[in-house]
This record gives sequence, structure tokens and C-alpha cells, in this order.
Amino acid sequence: MDTPKNPLNPNYESKLSQMSPFEIKNELIALAQADARKSSAAFLNAGRGNPNWIAYDAREAFFTLGKFAMEECKRVYQASPGIAATPHCEGIAQRFEAFLEKNSDSEGGELLAKSYHYMVEKLQADPDTLVYELADAISGDHYPTPPRILNFAEMAIRPYLAQEMGDNAAGGGKEYDLFATEGGTAAMCYIFNSLQVNHLVKKGDKIALMAPLFTPYIEIPQLDRYSFDVVTVSANPVEADGYHYWQYPDEELDKLRDPAVKLVCVINPSNPPSYRLSEDNLNRIVDIVKKDNPNLIVVTDDVYGTFADNFRSLMYALPFNTLCVYSFSKYFGATGWRLAVVAAAQQNLMDKLIAELPEEERKDLADRYGSTTLDVPSMKFIDRMVADSRDVALNHTAGLSTPQQVQMSLFALKCLIDTKNDYKGKMHQLIHQRLDALWDSTGFHMPEDPLRVGYYSEIDLMVWAKKLYGDDFAAWLAGAHNSLDVVMRLAAEKGIVVLNGSGFDGPEWSIRVSEANLKTADYVVIGKEIRQILDDYHAEYQSSQKK
Repeated sequence: MDTPKNPLNPNYESKLSQMSPFEIKNELIALAQADARKSSAAFLNAGRGNPNWIAYDAREAFFTLGKFAMEECKRVYQASPGIAATPHCEGIAQRFEAFLEKNSDSEGGELLAKSYHYMVEKLQADPDTLVYELADAISGDHYPTPPRILNFAEMAIRPYLAQEMGDNAAGGGKEYDLFATEGGTAAMCYIFNSLQVNHLVKKGDKIALMAPLFTPYIEIPQLDRYSFDVVTVSANPVEADGYHYWQYPDEELDKLRDPAVKLVCVINPSNPPSYRLSEDNLNRIVDIVKKDNPNLIVVTDDVYGTFADNFRSLMYALPFNTLCVYSFSKYFGATGWRLAVVAAAQQNLMDKLIAELPEEERKDLADRYGSTTLDVPSMKFIDRMVADSRDVALNHTAGLSTPQQVQMSLFALKCLIDTKNDYKGKMHQLIHQRLDALWDSTGFHMPEDPLRVGYYSEIDLMVWAKKLYGDDFAAWLAGAHNSLDVVMRLAAEKGIVVLNGSGFDGPEWSIRVSEANLKTADYVVIGKEIRQILDDYHAEYQSSQKK
């Protein structure tokens, strides 16, 4: 779509509003960069959730481990030019311990040593087998084996999820199977695909989306191969005091009581409002499933759970029904690594429903997966996902690359070792400093709320139009301008990129600001400019009333 000379054009804004906010973003970036070039304004992109920090010690540990692995490979065999053998297992733990002593003078070396001892002492890993898997995996010289996830990667990540996702049991997450995937986005694609090919949700079936939510969850169900009948469970209503609290009213959650609803997708904490589900919401969902819709499949995307206090995932509140997607990308500043897992309880609804399918559909699945196992009926849903991720025929080469699994394990171990939660405390402090800077500079009052996480802000300009200037002004604004005009003006006139909240099934006049990827001072600028645009609208309104 060609940009008109005047992009602040109602017709053009109306056409843009039909696109995904992540596609509109490209136009906003171009406008903002153009404004920054011709003015003294800085280009500020608060449109994406890519963090501007990294967990460097876990990366140092990764590269330190890589050095050991290369020493091991060259120890076995070395020839010119640059040829070595694969590592050998015998005695490798003893050599690794000696290596750790020599490389203890960096944070990465220290973390690697602590991670090794944690695995051996706390998780009872066999030292030689553990170190061999790590050295072999970081070398990337074999296909992932097992393809679902490496043995010691699963051993490390299970207790990490239990710790961070709110497992109140003593099992440390041992009752969960994990599938390592190329980021949370791949996990989403694999889940939708495998649910359909295993006849658990069929084309045209009724599913529920808990809005607002990350746009692919909105867009994937609309694809022709799915064409799902979507029920929206909305947290958008403004409460009696005129504020959004981003929780789900009982009458909205009760839409899930309909047994025709086969699947529900939820992001917890939410994206974009960035609020965790309340205990009341969690308990009501559990009650709905147990009393009225026991065959409801729940997909919970919990990537932001580590930024919440007292977080509890549906994967532990409702384990039998729930598939959990967890990505390491945001918490560790690792979007480029593409690291995530899908977690499924070892006893789960998906396996039960597959076992109860009609004979014709079970025969179809026997034909589909027959090349991978002699006992297809016993094949777990999560293992079917692995096979489906490579169109079954390439199941033997499936799986996330082994170096990626090493880095993911080191991220998990970093937090298991951090018993004082120093890293978590710093992350929370950083996000909330930026959140406060943004809101304080807008002049909009934000009530205290323990459920607020703050990775994003969803700012509903219509709420503040009413609170600051009254209902008459708000009504005029809705009629005089397209709701996309706010993000267009911020880009074209201020050099600032934010996303339209309406694209996330949020309120029409809301905007999404990421608190992850700019300096604290930048959010002061963004907040002031958001307020200035609202004030400019009001000045325009006053002028129109005089006429």
C-alpha cells in the first residue's frame, strides 16, 4: 500500500486499520524515521516487546562450555585444516571439573560450575553422562536425541517451570513432558496444527480467545484450514470507576461453559494489558471445566509470567486440560535465540480424547504415525507434535538444535541457583521504573494494582478523554477522528512508534506501549507526547464548538 502525501488521512487510516498491528508497524516506523530525520525528535520505537537487556552470565557460561567442548574434540583427534573428532564420554566429568577450576575467574565460568554442581547434587545427574551430553550438544554434531528435548535439558527446565509458573506441589514439575521449540511462535503453530490433524479440533469448530491477546492467536484461527468459529472472552469493559482492570467478568468467562467450545487460548500475564489472571479468574475457569466443560482444551501462553509477583499458571491450576507455552525470549533478552518449550502433563486430556476417537479417525492416525512407532495408540500427543513439526516423515531429524537447548538449560539453571531472586528483582524493578516514567509523564492516574505486571501498557485514550475533558468531548473525538489517528500522529509528528490496541482485540482507542526496549528517560518523552496529542484533540474540539 503506497503512503499518501498526507498519511493523517481518514481514508488511509481506515484502510490501515484492517491490517495486523505488526504489519501497520512497518508504516509507522517509516513515518517516525522520516519525522526524526527532518526534526530534532529522536526516533523511539516502543512498538515491539524485544527487550534491550541480555542475561550475559548465562551466555558467558555457554561460550565457556563451548571452549571446553572444543578442547575435548581436539583431545580425541585433531588434524589440519581444522578437523577434530566428536567428544568421548569416558572420564569427561573429571576433565570438566579440572577445566572449571581453571576458568572460575568470570561470572560465566562461575555460573557454569554452579550449574554443573546443581545438576549433579540436586537433580542427581550422572556426572559423565551429563557433561558428555553438554559437550556433544554444544558442538552440534548430532541430531537432537531424543528429538522432543534432550534428557538433561528437560531435567533442568522442569524444575525451572515449576518454580516460575507457580507449582505448589513438591514434585518440582517432574510430572510434565516438555517439547523444545524454535521460540513461542513455533510452539503456537505446532499446537494448532497437531490439535487439528489429531481430530481434537476440526475446521469450523467453536474455540474461545481471551482478549486482548497477541495477534497471531487472533489471525491463525481465521486461516482457511481452520476457519474456527471464534468466541471472544473479553477483559475490555471499563469498570464502574471508569478504569480498566483487565480481568474477566464472570459473564464473559461463563461463555466457556458451553461444551461446544473445544479450545480456549489465554495469554497470562496478558499481552498487551500486562496483567496476570486473578485468583478469582483462575478459580472460575477451573470450576467451569470441572462442572460444565471437562473436555475443554486450554492453551496458556505464559511468556511474561516471570515478570509477575505470585504468579500461578493454569498449567498447575488445571494440569489435566492445559498445554503451556513458555518462551525464554523476554526474560533473558533472547528473542534471537528462538527458545521455548511446550509443556503437557504426563496424564492429560489430549491423550484421553485421542483414545476415545471414532474408529475411522483412529485408523487415520494409525496410518499417519505408523512409520514412527509400532504402537500408535500409545503415542503421546506431545510426541505427535514433534512428529508433526517435521511432517512425520522427518521425525527422525526433528527437534530444536542442540546448542539452543544448552543455552535454554543455562538460562533455567541461572534462576534455579539464584535462591535470593536477585535477577527477578532487578527485572521487575527495571520494568516498573519504565512503567512509572511513562504514566507519570502522561498525567494519567493509574490505580495501584498487585495484578499489574507492566511489561506493556495498554492506554485507552477514550478513558482519559472522558476523565479529563468529559463525555461530550469523548463523543466528538470518536466521530471526528479514526482511532488509528493517535498512532499515526505519534509516528508522523513525534517520531514515536506504538501499536494500536484494537489490533489485539483491545478497546478501539487504546494504544500498546512496550516498556521493554527503551531507556527510562525515553518513556518520559513518550508519555508527554501521548498527553500532548490528547490535549491537541481537545483544543480542536473547543475550536469546533466556537464555530
